[in-house]
Amino acid sequence: MTAAEKPSHSVGLSMSVEMTRINEPNIYCMNPFEFAKQQIRRAAGVMDLPDDVLNVMLTPRREVHASIPVRMDDGSQRIFSAYRVQHNNARGPHKGGIRYHQDVDIDEVRALATWMSLKTAVVGIPLGGGKGGIQVDPKEMSEGEVERLTRGFTQVMADVIGPETDVPAPDVNTGPREMGWISDEYGKITGDTTGAVITGKAIADGGSEGRGEATARGGFMVMETLKERLGIPDGAAIAIQGFGNAGRTFARLASAAGYKIVAVSDSRGAIYNVDGLDVAAVEAHKDETRGVSGASGSEAVEDVLTVACDVLVPAALENALHGDNSHAVQAKVLLELANGPVTPDGDAVFENTGVHVIPDILANAGGVTVSCFEWQQNLISEHWTAEEVDKKLEKIMQEAAEAMWAAHEQHDVPLRVAAQVVALKRIQEAMTV
Repeated sequence: MTAAEKPSHSVGLSMSVEMTRINEPNIYCMNPFEFAKQQIRRAAGVMDLPDDVLNVMLTPRREVHASIPVRMDDGSQRIFSAYRVQHNNARGPHKGGIRYHQDVDIDEVRALATWMSLKTAVVGIPLGGGKGGIQVDPKEMSEGEVERLTRGFTQVMADVIGPETDVPAPDVNTGPREMGWISDEYGKITGDTTGAVITGKAIADGGSEGRGEATARGGFMVMETLKERLGIPDGAAIAIQGFGNAGRTFARLASAAGYKIVAVSDSRGAIYNVDGLDVAAVEAHKDETRGVSGASGSEAVEDVLTVACDVLVPAALENALHGDNSHAVQAKVLLELANGPVTPDGDAVFENTGVHVIPDILANAGGVTVSCFEWQQNLISEHWTAEEVDKKLEKIMQEAAEAMWAAHEQHDVPLRVAAQVVALKRIQEAMTV
């Protein structure tokens, strides 16, 4: 079946997810954990997953709710709510990021942990799924306050994380700085000197080569593996929503491979050139002005999601594509470099119109794959070259893409469901050994 063909039949997408409109147009509120469970039930039905395995997948293995007291710079004390959800470890230690955000809640963390179990399984790395979060706006805090918060999180979670049990990583509003603090604090508490308790560290602290480009590079590798089956031509026109690290890296990789980047956007605006943008010039303009608008050789466009292109790469916002705007998408292939850029009703639209969506649990899994490499290097006290990392990453992403496509053809289901079927089968096998 080519990308242009409508599927012979569409497996119905239940719209029972709790979802309500809010005041701003085109934005949805949903219970993300109910959404994650709905996805698992759908894939489980396709593959006749046994009830005992399904029930385990619908229920996180362990949840930790903690309160972290932090002494603020003015001498006052604040208490912050923190969570760590360990969803499944049948295939290896729990794995998943820690996000610092004022809207973090337990259902969000449960959902993200669930999706991490699927993500690590679909790429076949020896890790499970977990996620953590602290309800805080770190932009309102000094560096010292953020450090005390991070070390406090490590102290309350030291008994449940570790190189062989649960290996956190960066997420929203966290990065190498925070990971370094966690590694250091965990070492003080436990005596561990491997640094393998955490990934996403700076290279000087035991981080891996290639981690900064891994998400975009992995997504590009998946697209290249499937391009002929998806009907993506040489020199295809690509539009990218989001020009942060993942989006601009993908633009750079795709442009160097001969693809035409016709549109990009960031939070300040969107630009377009039917003949292709000069990616290097757009990057330079972004670095100078902090936005892509006005870059040389471009014109402003209202919405990058609906421009004429062969491939659309949502690399920015959750819930960017939904029932109100998905009908206007002109691309025949979507590559979800962002987490959760398509809502359930958006998925229903794409199923009915025959648009292939390469799902986030595979498309952006290059990041967690190279995080796995970092963990492995720490455990054996090695440091791999960038070339070694890229070679290992390419093999994993290619094999995962092939496995997803095989499940897509076998079950005649959308790629998202196919990826989840692959993941659930691998978890089931690990649970029944």
